[in-house]
Amino acid sequence: MTAPIDATTTPAWAELTALRESFSPDLRGWFAADPTRVERLSLPLADLHVDLSKNLVTDEIVASLVRLAEQTGVAERYAAMLAGAHINTTEDRAVLHTALRRPAGASPELVVDGQHVDADVQSVLDAMAAFAERVRSGDWLGVTGKKVTHVVNIGIGGSDLGPVMVYEALKPYADAGIEARFVSNIDPTDLAQTTADLDPENTLFIVASKTFTTLETLTNARLARDWLWTGLAASGAIGDDEASRTDAVAHHFVAVSTALDKVAEFGIDPANAFGFWDWVGGRYSVDSAIGLSLTIVFGAAAFRELLAGFHAVDEHVRTAPLAQNVPVLMGLLNIWYTNFLGAQSHAVLPYAQQLSRFAAYLQQLTMESNGKSVRWDGTPVTTDTGEVFWGEPGTNGQHAFYQLIHQGTRLIPADFIAFVNPAYPLADDGRDVHGLFLANFLAQTKALAFGKTASEVEAEGTEGPLVAARTFGGNRPTTSIFAPSLTPAVLGQLIALYEHITFTQGVIWGINSFDQWGVELGKQLALQIAPAIEGDADALAAQDASTKALLAYYQAHRSF
Repeated sequence: MTAPIDATTTPAWAELTALRESFSPDLRGWFAADPTRVERLSLPLADLHVDLSKNLVTDEIVASLVRLAEQTGVAERYAAMLAGAHINTTEDRAVLHTALRRPAGASPELVVDGQHVDADVQSVLDAMAAFAERVRSGDWLGVTGKKVTHVVNIGIGGSDLGPVMVYEALKPYADAGIEARFVSNIDPTDLAQTTADLDPENTLFIVASKTFTTLETLTNARLARDWLWTGLAASGAIGDDEASRTDAVAHHFVAVSTALDKVAEFGIDPANAFGFWDWVGGRYSVDSAIGLSLTIVFGAAAFRELLAGFHAVDEHVRTAPLAQNVPVLMGLLNIWYTNFLGAQSHAVLPYAQQLSRFAAYLQQLTMESNGKSVRWDGTPVTTDTGEVFWGEPGTNGQHAFYQLIHQGTRLIPADFIAFVNPAYPLADDGRDVHGLFLANFLAQTKALAFGKTASEVEAEGTEGPLVAARTFGGNRPTTSIFAPSLTPAVLGQLIALYEHITFTQGVIWGINSFDQWGVELGKQLALQIAPAIEGDADALAAQDASTKALLAYYQAHRSF
């Protein structure tokens, strides 16, 4: 195992430390003195236009950040990942989510650990496309001969956050009269409310679990199976016998899993199981068979377009020099804010209602990947790692938390995302509503960057203590990301952008961004506590005092 380079020992880190000591941000002054700043700090990324000019950096800072990437081996680590090196050190695995979106016929063929990766990926994509077409065309029917109108994806983590985010983002592209729904939470309310108005005769369930052992997913799958059986039996569609129930499951359940024995044991025909591989982490899996629900709803061509968007960014990262490499630069900016300016959180503010779940998706991508306190060789980290990612679509966020970003005491870098052309062009009294919406997008980044001085406030007639309240300090950093429209390709580009931002930061911090041991302990303890909830005295006795007291409260107040 190659030890990570300690970023804090590099010459570039020393340069950045010195720059920080004398740093006094002045976006107003920088813009006034430098008419080429915007042009120099605006970069293309496939269909995206990325404006970095309102970030708190000078050319000298950017140059030192690029040197930091060079001195910590970001490009070399990326090449190793693409080649299939086992950079997931704690699980001794390759990291090949980028292989999921390599185009058919890519050359040279990718072979890793004896596996013909390209051939295997294309085989699964072809199988997904064929199955999706059967469902979309009505060739695949429910047990009573009815066409599928609703697909319910049962998964959790990456098996839920990715598909639901993409579904919401691309809803205008749904063209087969099929609606997708998603169940993830083990809280029975989730499944109950999701299926409350569904007809089991035209509902198809997708159980998404690589190992087919995920507690939440399998619990919900069994509950969904019971719901199916109960509903079909109540209407007389199936009899009360094992053969009828088995037939119903075969018509209404498919799986995304590689554990074919467990899939068959559940009652799903292994021929209707779509696999992926241990080199695909859950939070990087939406472009794998985990996207089956999306392929059904939007069609195989749209899913391929999504993959092409991912791949375009992969190629940019692979080929662009670091100084013009957009994901690398954005990752470096996050390093500057986190490790040198003390920022602890990062806002993602899409001016697109379709991206209502994008911030939630990024929370898993970024925080599960880089929320680590040890490096990939097991040694402690040498600096702060990770950021809290959060956000909501504009303009809703403006009426909720923008106050803190504008005038609070905390530095909160923010990414603003917007699209020139709306999915639904509407007018209000002859006025383009989307234009008004985008005016807010542009106004917020302007206000955050340049603020409003006390003299400007006074010039408007404000006096006394109100002047301070109405003064905006500015110098609040933002990145603006613009695209012509929110297409499948553009969405793939956005997702891949943040994947590679996350990767860049992980390399510089020397951490393994592709494991998630932090989620395991709570899951293990839940299995130990469950018997205590069910009345096991020995399990109760093994708990700490606080847990015992909480269990006692539960037992005293449970009404059924």
